[in-house]
Amino acid sequence: MRTLSRRKAYAPLRRFLLPCLVPVLLLGACREQPEAQTTFPDPRRPVAPIVSSRYLNEDARDSVGEFETVVRLADIRPGMSVADIGAGEGYYTVRLSPMVGEDGRVLAEDIVPETIQELARRVQNERLDNVALKLGLPNDPQLPDASFDRVLLIHMYHEIARPSEFLWHLHDDLKPGGSIVVVDADRPTDRHGTPPRLLVCEFNAVGYELERFERLPDSESYFASFKPIGPKPEPETIPQCGA
Repeated sequence: MRTLSRRKAYAPLRRFLLPCLVPVLLLGACREQPEAQTTFPDPRRPVAPIVSSRYLNEDARDSVGEFETVVRLADIRPGMSVADIGAGEGYYTVRLSPMVGEDGRVLAEDIVPETIQELARRVQNERLDNVALKLGLPNDPQLPDASFDRVLLIHMYHEIARPSEFLWHLHDDLKPGGSIVVVDADRPTDRHGTPPRLLVCEFNAVGYELERFERLPDSESYFASFKPIGPKPEPETIPQCGA
């Protein structure tokens, strides 16, 4: 795996170094912040608990070509900036790093401090110098504005407590032409999936439109990508979507 010089790789990441957005060696300085009162609607469907940072064994995911399929459908290319939200143990993060190359950036975000700390060790051990880490909030990843070509939500959308608030914050984080990619299972949210009709409704409610939808080889999972259209709505005007 190709490694990058630390000086060259971290130069484009400096504007990511906001509160709670840190390179590996400064990780311990970040702490989760309390959530403020919100006017965003509660979801009208169950929210799945976070049960583990490991979705599937990485060898099993590689055996079905999950990563290759998703990045092909998402059209991720060298030089892009990609956010891996709910990065967990880093299955996508460590594979995205060499793919985007020294001119690209990867931001790995998670809301569990222990998970971020473990991923920090992995990133440092593998010398992935174009990767930065972020400890986010449950309903706001707290990403820098206008910074990402792709934002990946892989097998985690059903765990978001307030999806309208979460997607509302992401709206400003995309570059022009950027998109949000969701991979999830086609099953109820309380069974750790999201029915596609519900997913599309929740994205539409916050000012996104579906640009691509594909079933994945395991037949239960799907790929969906969304792009923002027009300005984002005022929080109190966002409609609820039924399960």
